[in-house]
Amino acid sequence: MKIVNHENLNGLQNKKIIAGFTLGCKVNQYETEAIMELFKNRGYEIGFFEDYADIYLINTCTVTNVGDKKSRQMIRRVHKKNPNATIIVVGCYAQVAPKEVAMIEGVDMVLGTHQRNQIVDLYEEYTKLQEPIIQVDNIMKVREFEEMSISTLQEKTRAYLKIQEGCDRFCSYCIIPYTRGPVRSRSPENIIKEIKTLVANGYKEIVLTGIHVGSYGKDIKNIDLNELLKNIHSIQELERIRFSSIEPTFVTDAFIQTIQRLPKVCRHFHLSLQSGSNRTLKRMNRKYTKEMYQEKAEILRKAFIDVALTTDVIVGFPGETREDFEESYKFVEQIQFSKIHVFPYSPKKGTPAAQYPDQLSNKIKEERSKQMIQLGEKLESQFLKKHLNTIQKVLFETRVSEGNQYEGHTSNYMKVQAYSSRSLENETQLVRIIDHRKDHLIGEILDNQ
Repeated sequence: MKIVNHENLNGLQNKKIIAGFTLGCKVNQYETEAIMELFKNRGYEIGFFEDYADIYLINTCTVTNVGDKKSRQMIRRVHKKNPNATIIVVGCYAQVAPKEVAMIEGVDMVLGTHQRNQIVDLYEEYTKLQEPIIQVDNIMKVREFEEMSISTLQEKTRAYLKIQEGCDRFCSYCIIPYTRGPVRSRSPENIIKEIKTLVANGYKEIVLTGIHVGSYGKDIKNIDLNELLKNIHSIQELERIRFSSIEPTFVTDAFIQTIQRLPKVCRHFHLSLQSGSNRTLKRMNRKYTKEMYQEKAEILRKAFIDVALTTDVIVGFPGETREDFEESYKFVEQIQFSKIHVFPYSPKKGTPAAQYPDQLSNKIKEERSKQMIQLGEKLESQFLKKHLNTIQKVLFETRVSEGNQYEGHTSNYMKVQAYSSRSLENETQLVRIIDHRKDHLIGEILDNQ
């Protein structure tokens, strides 16, 4: 491993172009944006990934072996496109397999999931020495949140904000605790400061994201997610606060009592499930039963009118019998999710589940995945149909390709399209719902605004 000098180096004389590509989750997307901003603040020009660039940043994913493969493919694709470009690889795949990544032709720098805030200095060190740099720490020993921030994003209305890093759940199928390390929380002062900057730059909705958002504050004193929400809610110009995902175990009386008093918190909760079979949940090392999950879902529905519950479901987990799958299927149907994301189980090297002897065939996983996806589509259509002839408050985000149709989301994350002769981008409007499609609603802007 190369030892580098971390002293601040002078910026390069020639303005260079850097382009970034993100694989994986919303946390990765946030971190890519933050890294791009670090380069921009030092005088570099931000380019498009499909175009020419002097530097290509690839933020990798390793949640499945497919993620590893896609990361490698992207590295090779970039090198083929521009053999003279500097290729910087960061993220989870780089964290768990730095030597493997470094051996891919064209890779010049490898960083893991820590010390990305030094990346510009490291790059400028590389340009002087012209020797590959590998800087990957033992993430399990890291105890402080790595501060990075953003002031603007490609999206104009909704901004993702990373408030937390790391996970201590150790689900049997998941590599993330080993790539992200223990729980570290961002200081509330820096969170509030960044939100105020984003709001001043026109963003109306903040999505709180992290590796395990519900763990926020576990490692620091006098703060938890409930208290943080109160502080964020007091920012006057902010219209909406949304969560990327929360665990059912976090839905407590204190949480409900807090958000009932905070109308800016969106009535949409991505409540992680993974399976509706208790036997499978136990083998996954999840920390709840389906009965507990159902209780939490009912609490949310009683507390908030028209709440939307979305979730993730893994099918074909090792040892999942036909009976286990049917139990999970019926449970998903019973909960009446507004949307589900379905993932066929993919073994990940380094996790306990990958060593389980009773792996299922791809054919079985594909069949079960198809069935669960069809159920999800039916549930989503039912949820949307319930909202015909209602009036919804929609934050419009973008103009869609069909003429003057604009698209946005309600508080409970229903996608709505409506016609307007003027731009609705980044505006909140009352909309009467007049029709629905497979995955979105059609509305008309009320005239009396």
